[in-house]
Amino acid sequence: MTGELTQNVIKRIIRQVGLECAVQGQTVSETLVAFVVKAVVLDPRNDFNMDQLLTENDGQNLIQLCVTRLLDTTNPSLSTIKMQVYFDMNYANRAELLSEQQHVLEGRLAPVVRAITESSPPAHEEMENVYQKIVTYVLLRSGLGSPTDIEAVREVTAALQSVFPKTEMITFISLSKQDKEQQLKDLTMLVTGIRLYNKQRQKGGSGIDDLPATLSKAIPSATRAVDERLDSCHLLAHRYTALLESMQEDPHRYSQLSTLKLREALFNVRQYEAFLCILLSDAITSAQEVEMMDVQFEATMMLLRNTIQDKTSVESKEVFPLFVELSKLWTGFQDEILLLSFLTNMTDNLQQFSEIQSQLFPEEMLTSLLEGVTVKSDEERIKETMGTRVNVSDFNDQEWLFPETTDNFDQLLIQYHGFCAHSVGVKGLTLPGNPAIGILKHKEKCYVFSSKEAAYIFAQDPDKFIQLNVKKAKEYPELIQLLELRHQFEYLIQHAQARNANRCLIKPLPKCDSGTQTDTHILPPTIVRSYEWNEWELRRKALKLANLRRKLTHAMQTDLSHMRRENFTQVYLPKDVGTQTKRDNSSNVPKPQIFLKGLRGGSSPTTHMDAVDLTRPLDET
Repeated sequence: MTGELTQNVIKRIIRQVGLECAVQGQTVSETLVAFVVKAVVLDPRNDFNMDQLLTENDGQNLIQLCVTRLLDTTNPSLSTIKMQVYFDMNYANRAELLSEQQHVLEGRLAPVVRAITESSPPAHEEMENVYQKIVTYVLLRSGLGSPTDIEAVREVTAALQSVFPKTEMITFISLSKQDKEQQLKDLTMLVTGIRLYNKQRQKGGSGIDDLPATLSKAIPSATRAVDERLDSCHLLAHRYTALLESMQEDPHRYSQLSTLKLREALFNVRQYEAFLCILLSDAITSAQEVEMMDVQFEATMMLLRNTIQDKTSVESKEVFPLFVELSKLWTGFQDEILLLSFLTNMTDNLQQFSEIQSQLFPEEMLTSLLEGVTVKSDEERIKETMGTRVNVSDFNDQEWLFPETTDNFDQLLIQYHGFCAHSVGVKGLTLPGNPAIGILKHKEKCYVFSSKEAAYIFAQDPDKFIQLNVKKAKEYPELIQLLELRHQFEYLIQHAQARNANRCLIKPLPKCDSGTQTDTHILPPTIVRSYEWNEWELRRKALKLANLRRKLTHAMQTDLSHMRRENFTQVYLPKDVGTQTKRDNSSNVPKPQIFLKGLRGGSSPTTHMDAVDLTRPLDET
């Protein structure tokens, strides 16, 4: 049944099945109905032809079968399917849960952020109102107290004024919306760190719970609760397995126990066990995170105390990073509280899907059925087969993996959730596989086995037993998720995407991108670039060389050029500058030169002196 027409028919049948169940007083989700509808179609015992369109009679028959199965509350198979649907629609890992919580917090704070970032109050009264909104935002975002707690509001206001006084409101209002939002987050972390430090010094801390102490008590309690339920699951699984094995060995016990739904109960317990293991792993991760953050918080607080001590003032660059670190660590504690609450709720809600065990098989009934039957635990079964191993030489075309010959042996992706690949389809049992026997790698998939004999039988024709496992999953649809057979039943995912497009009932296989690169030429190149295959090209080169032999280089020099050389100079260009001064005139007259003759006297007793005028005439000057 393929094509758009068949899909429309299936959707119509899903709606009708839901309505029929509602009339009978049973409310079922569309996802559960869709899975059951396609599971009924796949079941070979119902004789639905997958290659033909559904007739009207087939449609009515399908609706009746689905309604009957959904209303059969005494069937462990239905409880297992409900458990799988519930877990898939509600479980989220750490990253998904914290991201969703952050999205919810941002949505709750959006009105307050919008009122702060979109306002530009010019008046003093309005600016005071915006400052009070910032106090409310810091209190709500930190989660340390309620806006109705007057003492908490006072502490936040005092801490905020120490790092963001009201005088800086004008600067804050001038920022862009994005910068305002970032500053609000930074202020929240600083105020939170200050309040945590004051609480440590017993000078405040109203509305702040001791989260590390709460987590140190709550996580071990939650882990013990999951461990106790896991122990109960293990005990039931071991008992059901022992009873099913005794049925196959003793025909009388088979006739006695065949009417009981032991196999469906076993699959229910195994699925419940798998989900509890996931929750326990998350709880252990939370415990490790809390332990690490507790050490970091104490170290940061100690460093902050040593930095501040009794000083009246401390530089902000020294203490602000420490306050921010305290805030981040405290946010981590708050996240762990949220995760722990989520895991506790999931554990409690999953319990309802396993209550059918006590209804169908009370303790007195199980005790009477197990008389004379040896119950083995999974650990005992693995211990019994630790000394056996597959002989690789017995197989010519099969690849076997062992711990000493395979890298990352413990990280191999084992098919069928680690259960024996032979016992699922042949016996209908979920026996734990022992990798020490040998892991069979067939068509890039790895399979483990509960015994050496099972490994040999499966290895003779792996495709045959793989098809048997698929057939068993069609008869018991809860095995599709339990054994991780999503690649054989990908078409069941379509209607399981009711919550969002990224989540489905059967989660996809993890994938990664990988690539390799090799050298283009490992050896050095041996190409002769001067090689020529053309004879005429060789002749042309030969003629060119012959002509060059008769060529000479001549040079000469003249008298005008032998002394020349190139000179370079650099000058500053003259500037156009003008000045104006007064006019100066001058004149020149001859210097008088008059000499006296006869001053020294002579032979005559009387001195005769003559004046000689040697002054130049005026016209000669």
